[in-house]
Amino acid sequence: MPNKRETHCNNQVDTFAEALATARQMQQNWLTYGVDFVNIYVEDVEGDWLETWGDDEILGNSRLDTIKEFLVSNDSVAVKVREHLGERSLFDFAVKLDEYWRISQVDDRLSAVKNLLAGEGNSIDTDHIRLLDLANSLLVKLAEIL
Repeated sequence: MPNKRETHCNNQVDTFAEALATARQMQQNWLTYGVDFVNIYVEDVEGDWLETWGDDEILGNSRLDTIKEFLVSNDSVAVKVREHLGERSLFDFAVKLDEYWRISQVDDRLSAVKNLLAGEGNSIDTDHIRLLDLANSLLVKLAEIL
């Protein structure tokens, strides 16, 4: 047992020593090259990376945007979902829907959305069929628009 602990500590010390050496090298490059040291560490320093910062995140969330737009629309299913949610956060609901949309098994996705509609602390058994119908209608609508 003591040997394992010593090995673990040695690995941490080695990792720290490597990080420290890297930081010292970066500091030396800063002192040697000044602001131009960035060219050593950044591939496309002259490019438009600052102007396009975060575009991949924005473009990558088109499904979430579509879900949010649907949930605030006048579609009958969206209205029923909003009525059912009441005071709960529509944005948080949309984020979870986006996450659950990635579930590959249809039955598992339906169950997850039904539980999401039920909310925390609510009894699923009381309105099982109504929640199942609403979850199913919601997933059908999402399949149409996504």
